[in-house]
Amino acid sequence: MSSKGGGTALTRLASDTDKPRATGLVSEKLLSDYLHHAFPSAKQTPVLASLRKPLGFQDLDAHLERLLCEEEPTEDSSEPPVDGRLGPQPVVLDHTSGFEGLLFVDDDLLGMIGHSNFSSIRATTCVYKGKWAYEVLISSQGLMQIGWCTLNCSFNQEEGVGDTPYSYAYDGNRVRKWNVTTSNYGKSWAAGDIVSCLIDLDEGTITFCLNGQSLGTAFTSIKTGPGVAYFPAISLSFKESVGFNFGSRPLRYPAAGYLPLQNPPTADLVKAHRLLGYIKNVLSTSIDAQEERLVESDCAAWRLRGDPTVLVTLAHIFNHFAPLMCKVYLVEDVLMNFLLGILEGGGSVDEHPLIQQLLDLFWLLMEDYEVSECLKHLMMSLLRAYRFSPIIPDLGFQIHYLRLTTAILHHEKSRKYLLNNVLFDVLRSVVFFYIKTPLRVKEAGLEELILTTWWPTHFDKEGKDEQDPADESADERLRRRAYERGCQRLKKRIEVVEELQVQILKLLLNNKDKATGEASRYIFLNKFRKFLQENASNRGHPTALCPPEYMVCFLHRLITAVRACWDEGSRKTPGSISSDEAHVPPQLFYNGKVDYFDLQRLGGLLSHLKKTLKDDLASKANIIIDPSEIQATSMDDLDEDEENGAAQRPFGAAAMGGALARPSWLSSPTLGRANRFLSSAAVSLMSPRRPLTQPEKVKVRTLAVEQRTEEDIEGSHGNDGLLLGRPPEEPNQPIADKSLLEIIDGIVMMYNLSVHQQLGKMVVVSDDVHEYAVALQDTEEKIARCPARRPDILEELQKSQKVFAEKLNHLSRRLAWINATIYSKDKMLDVYWLLCVCVRTIEHADNAGSLFAFAPEFYLNVAMNAYSALKNYFSPASSMEELPGYEETLAQLAAILAKHFADPRIIGTDIKDSLMQALASYVCYPQSLRAVERIPEKQRVAMMKNLLAPYEQRPWAQTNWILVRLWRGCGFGYRYTRLPHLLKTKPEDANLPSLQRDLSIASFQKPCPSSMLQRHMAELLSVDKDMAASFLNSVLNQLNWAFSEFIGMIQEIQQAAERPERNFVDTRQLKVCATCFDLSVSLLRVLEMTVTLVPEIFLDWSRPSAELLLRRLAQLLNQVLNRVTAEKNLFDRVVNLRLPGLESVDHYPILVAVTGILVRILVDGQGISRAASILLSDPCFQLHSIEHLLGEGGGSSSTSVSVTPIARPVVASKGSSVASPIPPAAGKAGPAERKHFSLHSYTDYISEEEKRKVELMLAFLTEESKQAAASSATTSEEDLCPICYAHSISAIFKPCSHKSCKACINQHLMNNKDCFFCKATITGVEDYNKPAAS
Repeated sequence: MSSKGGGTALTRLASDTDKPRATGLVSEKLLSDYLHHAFPSAKQTPVLASLRKPLGFQDLDAHLERLLCEEEPTEDSSEPPVDGRLGPQPVVLDHTSGFEGLLFVDDDLLGMIGHSNFSSIRATTCVYKGKWAYEVLISSQGLMQIGWCTLNCSFNQEEGVGDTPYSYAYDGNRVRKWNVTTSNYGKSWAAGDIVSCLIDLDEGTITFCLNGQSLGTAFTSIKTGPGVAYFPAISLSFKESVGFNFGSRPLRYPAAGYLPLQNPPTADLVKAHRLLGYIKNVLSTSIDAQEERLVESDCAAWRLRGDPTVLVTLAHIFNHFAPLMCKVYLVEDVLMNFLLGILEGGGSVDEHPLIQQLLDLFWLLMEDYEVSECLKHLMMSLLRAYRFSPIIPDLGFQIHYLRLTTAILHHEKSRKYLLNNVLFDVLRSVVFFYIKTPLRVKEAGLEELILTTWWPTHFDKEGKDEQDPADESADERLRRRAYERGCQRLKKRIEVVEELQVQILKLLLNNKDKATGEASRYIFLNKFRKFLQENASNRGHPTALCPPEYMVCFLHRLITAVRACWDEGSRKTPGSISSDEAHVPPQLFYNGKVDYFDLQRLGGLLSHLKKTLKDDLASKANIIIDPSEIQATSMDDLDEDEENGAAQRPFGAAAMGGALARPSWLSSPTLGRANRFLSSAAVSLMSPRRPLTQPEKVKVRTLAVEQRTEEDIEGSHGNDGLLLGRPPEEPNQPIADKSLLEIIDGIVMMYNLSVHQQLGKMVVVSDDVHEYAVALQDTEEKIARCPARRPDILEELQKSQKVFAEKLNHLSRRLAWINATIYSKDKMLDVYWLLCVCVRTIEHADNAGSLFAFAPEFYLNVAMNAYSALKNYFSPASSMEELPGYEETLAQLAAILAKHFADPRIIGTDIKDSLMQALASYVCYPQSLRAVERIPEKQRVAMMKNLLAPYEQRPWAQTNWILVRLWRGCGFGYRYTRLPHLLKTKPEDANLPSLQRDLSIASFQKPCPSSMLQRHMAELLSVDKDMAASFLNSVLNQLNWAFSEFIGMIQEIQQAAERPERNFVDTRQLKVCATCFDLSVSLLRVLEMTVTLVPEIFLDWSRPSAELLLRRLAQLLNQVLNRVTAEKNLFDRVVNLRLPGLESVDHYPILVAVTGILVRILVDGQGISRAASILLSDPCFQLHSIEHLLGEGGGSSSTSVSVTPIARPVVASKGSSVASPIPPAAGKAGPAERKHFSLHSYTDYISEEEKRKVELMLAFLTEESKQAAASSATTSEEDLCPICYAHSISAIFKPCSHKSCKACINQHLMNNKDCFFCKATITGVEDYNKPAAS
């Protein structure tokens, strides 16, 4: 081989020989001694130097060939070919005919991911005798069956490997083995494990190993003999992914006596090891030309100093060594192990410069394509080794591989090559920043690190942890402190790995290495942006996404590295802001320098914003949009774009069997790109992804990501770079490294894409610890109460106690790991910093006026979600109050939520709903509610005015919920955290989206009413009479709708219960029914709040709408009371069915809400006589409904209700949409009696003063009803209102002269101006008095 690098070196050396140098070419004798020392023969015995044949450079090639031939086995001495295997070499997955279902397969045909219900595939090679092995690298821990099958096995979408007679499989997800039937076997596997599949066809057995540990013989007496051969095979479900190693790389856990399916390159291995030995000899030997002798030296201290003798010698070696380093097996087995050995001595990576020198040597003496292949295989091997190394107590494996990765990336030329071509294009480089969570605590050595376990043991009556250390016993305190010390030991070991990961990122963010071309940071920036685009634009295609667990770790390391680089730059640039004050300036959102792909902006689509805000861009930012950019897109253009973009819709293309967009984030162990999409219906090659969207044609320099230069980002000589187009409201603060702004913007996007979701998932372990701790405490209490005469019960309880304790020991250690890697104080500070960045960014964008519409929606989402994570995920392990500037940040976020939930510049429905939910959650906690109260009064009043806008034509349920929370704690019997009958049940909120889950948790917080915001509400409703009338009219309309819907639904449920056959009700119907009930209760509470704060709206009849509103209120209250309190009524029956989904439906919440309104009007208010007359004049009024509240009554109709207690029915699993079975109708079983509702039963919830007021109200209404009955005169039917038949005719319409009562026409005119009868437009309403009889 004529090496390009070698030729260059030799040419350079020839010119160097003309110059006298101390290290020049040496004498022939010394050179011969040197070469004989560097290239010893393995077969010859040592001879005296004087008897050796002289050796020079002219003879070195032939000498080297002879030495290498010595190591090659001859035909006579070679081992006989291995028998028992059929098929091609190399062994790969059979992507042509050996599969079933839909699959993505990697370029190397060794990695794959399932894309259908249950896909199967086998290898190209089979075995029929002997002992064979292959390894499977588990990338996801879901449903998979791995093993062996024969050619005759037929699979489908339901049956896979192990489901047919001649196929055998191990399933670590369900911990079972499969061969038609199934039984327990092995251990649970996790992502990052390696499964070894061993088959012994001589003995007829199949065995599986997990990370090198045998799981025992799984199958014996398997069928063997003529015509029977077994293929490696796998079946896996949707999105599950694995990688195979049939022997193309060294097996990680070789089993004694078992051969890999693919032959190792034995001859090349011998050559590579021999050549590496020669290289070591050269590196450890130096020539003392002055004294004419060889000097042994430390290999680690070798430097590439340009010594011609050394370089020429190495060039001859690399002529043979370089081609071998293009093979992955040799790189992993020879080169990687050699480099790892260099670092084994410990110390920092900088203390081992030999690796840098070797890489210099590689680039000097090897062809560029050879170095490229070698580095690519080396990084792939490192990544694979890092990801699939088992967790041990000191994390030694992970540290070892990260140190070598760091050493390689220290080399500037190698770093830039890897960044440009490998790290984001070929490899899943984000894996380097991931620390996997061990599933099996014992194997990970956590029992050694955390000797003592601990979990909470004190709970309040609602099952929450009580964080009062004063209640701890001395033993509990010792256990807790020992556990905390163990957690600290674990955290320190994990921090070593995290520090190495941050070092890698700092190397990638280096912006000083410009001497050899573009700086590393700008290469990283462009690759990082493309990485974000792939994850943002493929949100509907799960196979193309970076796993969220990787994103979490990558985000934290990136924040640490970026902040370090930012602060380093700010120290060198006086006056520039520090990372603590970092924000993303608003001009990045509209100047075209940063590509936001197709992500939604606050004001809508970018094309729409360019058209509507082009004048604002020109006047405020000096940016002129090219007229061609704002032309309306025609339907023809849209159709053409649909055709051109067909390849970007993976699911549609998969269904048609057509070409698919090529995802670059498949869950293969190392490769990021899959080259083949396999379908049993159609086989197609994946087409390349379309390039990034074309740069916008603006009157400023706008470039696609891959075309940008450092000047386009950082700017120079009047060019602002990323900060082009600064609006006048934005302060001109110097920023040291503008490129870091785009990385921070990407970090915010990453959090929005999947990090927050993953943070919520990992909380499950903490919840499990809590549940098991409660169960253990309950079991111990039962053991203490167990009578001595029942040893059988005691034995079962003790077994349960042991199981719970063992599970808690396991979970508490696993939780320690999760707290150290995900929920530590440092990670909390990262999320808090991200929250502050988003808050400052939103504030600066808001100051830009109309240009605020260009801001991406994800900034608001991240601000809300980051606060939710800090409050719900990191606490109580780390307290939010300890965060720097926490109170100020709370107030800033409160101002954002208060202002923007009704901001007309925001048009997206989803983001508006999210803002409303976040504000609803915000007012549930005392600390955040106080933050709302600290925002400027003008903003508070504006917020309340928006909340009091009429409920029609907008989402009103969340608005109403916010008002209810502001009132909770002040209403009648409204001081509870949870309803009395739900105290012992667990809220089902685990499967809800983040903000909805946050809102669900918030609904169970202790009441914290706001008198300040109540006062603002009262002032607004008092001053603006029209707004008050329209607001209350809308509340009454929604109450009428919600309660009517609720009654209609429970009628359907009761009808189903009365049928003789077994019946089912759709779970969704039950949820809707419960929602309507909850809405009815919350609307009643808002009415109670309004009546209490502004009673004149109903009772001051100088207001034109007061009488009408009071009549409508009385009508609705009477309807609710009659429906809920009637004897043996529908409501009672459905409540006592206790159906899952209807837990919140009960007498207490709705009756106390109605009672609160009546007490405010009839006891506490002014003009109670007028209010009483309107209430009594309503035809639906029944006095016994009021008596029912206190458990009183005048007859059998109100004394008691006969109700049959019915067992709670069994329901499908949580989250299931399967219908719930309905028990038999009440009353068909036993004659058990149950007393009905009474406020006297709720002494913990209803005060004595409140009960006294109800008694006064009952006495007052009793007296008023008697007087009304005595003074009432009969009214003829023709004088009654033809609409309601409840009141006398009292109004005449103009101009049509039709008549009705005032209540009916006034209520009608609030929503409609047409006459009831003739549909003529009503221009006026006059009082009507019946003329005297003639």
